[in-house]
Amino acid sequence: MLVASSYPFLNLMWTILIVFMWIIWIMLLFYIIADIFRRQDIGGGKKALWLIFIIVAIFLGVLVYVIVNGQGMAERNAKQARADQEDFDSYVKTVAGSGGAAAEIEKANSLLASGAITQVEFDAIKVKALS
Repeated sequence: MLVASSYPFLNLMWTILIVFMWIIWIMLLFYIIADIFRRQDIGGGKKALWLIFIIVAIFLGVLVYVIVNGQGMAERNAKQARADQEDFDSYVKTVAGSGGAAAEIEKANSLLASGAITQVEFDAIKVKALS
């Protein structure tokens, strides 16, 4: 059984730091592997070579990839974020609709007041909105 004095506090802090650094390193490794597969500017052969280099020389491969492709990684990530935001915005617009029947009738009423449509057209819009 371990006694508290057999493992000093600074050794515990050092162990925690090392564990967190490994977790960060593994996350970076997976992020780089995902970036390699996401790239459209290189073919399958170059992707395979990058993967082999990263797997064989783990530390050196990751550092070289980040140095060589760091700017491209950031650009691809920003491009993906913009595409995701545009997809989300278009989804929200399709789901949210136009504001319902009241908004359509109010818009038609303002068109009627400005003289852009006739009373018959207003009644048709109103019936369509309420049905």
